[in-house]
Amino acid sequence: MAHPLDRREFLGSLGALAAAGGANAASDGMIYRTLGKTGEKVSAIGLGGHHIGQPKEESEGIRLVRSALDRGMNFLDNCWDYHDGKSEVWMGKALRDGYRQKAFLMTKFDGRTKASTAKQIDESLQRLQTDHIDLMQFHENIRFEDPDRFFHDGVVDALLEAKKAGKIRYIGFTGHKDPYVHLRMLQEAKANNFHFDSCQMPLNVMDAHFRSFTKEVVPVLVKEGIAVLGMKPIGSGTILKSGVVTAPECLRYALSLPTSVVITGCNTMELLDQAFQVASTFKPLSESEMAALLGRTREFAMTGQYELFKTTSMFDGTAHNPQWMG
Repeated sequence: MAHPLDRREFLGSLGALAAAGGANAASDGMIYRTLGKTGEKVSAIGLGGHHIGQPKEESEGIRLVRSALDRGMNFLDNCWDYHDGKSEVWMGKALRDGYRQKAFLMTKFDGRTKASTAKQIDESLQRLQTDHIDLMQFHENIRFEDPDRFFHDGVVDALLEAKKAGKIRYIGFTGHKDPYVHLRMLQEAKANNFHFDSCQMPLNVMDAHFRSFTKEVVPVLVKEGIAVLGMKPIGSGTILKSGVVTAPECLRYALSLPTSVVITGCNTMELLDQAFQVASTFKPLSESEMAALLGRTREFAMTGQYELFKTTSMFDGTAHNPQWMG
């Protein structure tokens, strides 16, 4: 396992890694990056799927998706289990009338067997009203046995069969608990001669100090050409409760990492506007700006109190619903 970097080494390595991530092309206020080795061009900020299911009215969820796509945010996040499938259903309705072709569509599944994986892929295709999903990701890689289940319980076989059938294009995995579980998945992938197209994890101003995916996992992904997908840049607003950082600073920090996409939840038009404002004015944090920001957040991050997805089971959907795994 990699050893934690001291702050100077960390800041220096971030600059090198960000440069390795490739140049950004600006268009209509959104910036675009390359998705790892796939060659796909995706919006540097992606629309979080869980928040799409939060508005009271279906029409508002549809309006958020379509507005994001019309303005150039083409990366859409979702999951088979979000709001018991409602997020996918609403997004599927939003993707009618020619909107599907504007989107790079990602969703996730919880299956830990071949049969449950195949079933959930087909159900997501139905809900999303599409014949293919651009990126399908193994959800909640949060237990040390999850990589074993992925490679030895038939999950990867179901994914490869779905890919061969044209149902999915790329394969990735996600998780929010511990960077060493991600590293174990990457080790198992290497042992099984399998290349993931993407990897999703929490990347935020608190993560840099506590069980850090940024320090431990991101350098490995960059080296192997696996797309870095950041999530929880603001932690659904929890990080803002620290009082030491603003939402635009949180987004700018995550965008300054070598991410292909930073996925953020937008359950109102105001939050969507905020994301576009950050993208349209984005300049990577300088080393001194990064040091100042991390200095401000350090004492608030050390116990994980603003990253409860790491320290509690509150966000572990598959733990609360083991039947989802099959």
